[in-house]
Amino acid sequence: MGFKENLKQELAFSGMMVKELASLSGVHKRALDTYLLTEKPSMPPADAAVRIAKALGVTVESLINGDEAVIPRDIKLINQRLQLLGKKERKVVLTLINALIEKQ
Repeated sequence: MGFKENLKQELAFSGMMVKELASLSGVHKRALDTYLLTEKPSMPPADAAVRIAKALGVTVESLINGDEAVIPRDIKLINQRLQLLGKKERKVVLTLINALIEKQ
C-alpha cells in the first residue's frame, strides 16, 4: 500500500476525522484531502509527513511503507486520545497510570 492507503487506514483506526487530524498536525485540511482523495496523490513534504505521523501516533515509515510500528495499536490509540486532552487532564491520566503500576 502507498501513503494514501496507509493514511486512510490509520485515520480509520484512530476514529479521527480529517478536520481533527488537520488541527492536531497543523497540516491544512485541504492538503490532507489532496493526500487522501486524489487519484494519484503526491507525497507530503517531510515536515508535514512527520506532523501527520505524530498526530496519528505512528511512524513516518509506517505511513510511507505500511510497515507496522513496534508500538502496539492500543498504545497508539491511547497516545492519540491523550493528545486531545489539555495539559491538566494529561497530568491526571499520568497520575492514574502511575497508581495502577504501583498497585501491581
